[in-house]
Amino acid sequence: MFEKNVLPAILIIDDEEQIRRLLTDLLSAEYECVQACSAEEALAVLETRTFDLVLSDINMSGITGLELVPRIHESTPDTVVMMISGQQTIDVAIEAMRAGAFDFITKPMDLRQVQAGVARALSHRRLIEDKRRYENHLEELVQERTAKIEHLAYHDRLTDLPNRNLFEIRCEEALAIAPARGGAVLLVSLDRFKKIVGALGHAAGDVLLTTAAARMQCCIRGHDVIARFETDEFGILLTGVEDATEVTDVALTIAAAMKPSFSVGGGQDVFVTTSIGISLFPANGNDAATIIRNARAALDQAKQLAGNNYQFYVPEMNAQALTSLGLETNLRRAVEENEFVTYYQPIVCLASGKTVAFEALVRWQHPRLGLLNPVDFIALAEDTGLILEIGTLVMRTACAQVRQWQCEGHGPLRIAINVSARQVLEKDFLDQLIGVLAEARLDAQSLELEITETSIMENSESAIRVLSDIRRLGVRVSIDDFGTGYSSLSYLKHLPIDTVKLDRSFVSGVTTDLKDAALVMAIVSLAHNLNLQVIAEGIETNEQHDFLRSLKCDEGQGYLLGRPAPAELIDWTRLNPERKQNVVASHRATENIRLVINE
Repeated sequence: MFEKNVLPAILIIDDEEQIRRLLTDLLSAEYECVQACSAEEALAVLETRTFDLVLSDINMSGITGLELVPRIHESTPDTVVMMISGQQTIDVAIEAMRAGAFDFITKPMDLRQVQAGVARALSHRRLIEDKRRYENHLEELVQERTAKIEHLAYHDRLTDLPNRNLFEIRCEEALAIAPARGGAVLLVSLDRFKKIVGALGHAAGDVLLTTAAARMQCCIRGHDVIARFETDEFGILLTGVEDATEVTDVALTIAAAMKPSFSVGGGQDVFVTTSIGISLFPANGNDAATIIRNARAALDQAKQLAGNNYQFYVPEMNAQALTSLGLETNLRRAVEENEFVTYYQPIVCLASGKTVAFEALVRWQHPRLGLLNPVDFIALAEDTGLILEIGTLVMRTACAQVRQWQCEGHGPLRIAINVSARQVLEKDFLDQLIGVLAEARLDAQSLELEITETSIMENSESAIRVLSDIRRLGVRVSIDDFGTGYSSLSYLKHLPIDTVKLDRSFVSGVTTDLKDAALVMAIVSLAHNLNLQVIAEGIETNEQHDFLRSLKCDEGQGYLLGRPAPAELIDWTRLNPERKQNVVASHRATENIRLVINE
């Protein structure tokens, strides 16, 4: 093997001392030369060290040169062998080559030919070494890439944690010894993660996920397993668990670890809570799929309880899931048979008291359960994709109805319709919208689409682009439930909207809670400065109405102004009387509230 500043080593084998000395004198200036007088002596030397080249006589007593070549290559296959022979026949040369020799030199030797032959042989040896080195390097690369591919197949790219595939394998391994050592699977979901990504971007979300993963790893033992399942969901496998108390301690430790704020870059700090579903084994199942499914049922229950809590699996959770599955079947039938009815709630101009618009609210007339509110089925419609068909039905019905009212002389009414992000992000939504307006012969300015703040924030870039296209059609856009999501007031200027709808949770406290009153005043003022209209939801008392009117809030809706009703039950004589505004007392109360806030 050639190394820098190390002479190539040549083993010279010949039973004639004169030949050995001649070759040594010829080559020793450039090479390290070692002599052996027989094949037997050469084999003994080769057991102690390696040589780059062997020069061997063919005809020696004992083991001949032809017999020696294969024995050399058995132990050192890369060693190059040159044969020396007094016979100059072609048959001898061929026999030497067949034995494995690289070259053949005849006696009497031409010393220049010997030097040239040795140089060629050593050059060939270098090629062999280079090839072997390249093959070894290639093999290392293949092994490295294979290991990397295998790692990626079982690990999450972002956090480098095990993925679901590896987690299931570890679960099966743990279940195999479950009779001796019980355990638990915890599914941990980061609450409000999508809102944070929608507001701050995917890079911030990645930082949050890696930091959360690191915190959770500190909450478990070394032999426990943590894996990343989905976008904001992690799985934790606990083994050797004596009772549920130990699992509860882990869940509480994880919840506590999430309490400190997360720095996600750009000077932004966010707070995150967790929802945790827990399934024990072997009590809750005998295979990984069942255990994980039961943990997910518990996680769903934790999320339904507003998050920031943990739930242990109980069999009733699967019964609830089956009930939901039955509801899905009924919902599909309802779409096919059009069991939906549209209710209309008036939106009133607070300055004049006149009804200027209606919000269309869908109800499901279930044949067995009766009239169901959106809260009972909209989430399921979103999950199953049926919201697209339901949304189209409501839009067609509502647009046709408001056009009919306009033709009956009830004024230039608007119709406000709730749409989901999933609807507006459909490729053909704009075409559907244009088609519905044309079908109803309704002016685009008479239609207002309401989309929740959360929907916009979770799909910020694409949603903003589509909403801009909708406004270019002349259709108005309203942000619904403003103030309940993640966005700040300053974010309003970036949204392609016409109207802000104040959430009822703030309106309900404007006359009893100074903070709610101050927040509503700030939102109304900022919205007007941005040339946006403000609609207050959930007005239920005269005091709330008068306070909002004093702030010059544009419009309002709520039970005080009109309850949702089917089109045929709308009482037009009640909705548009000449409303007398007698608000002196309540106006004074409003001024007192303002005074306290200013102080």
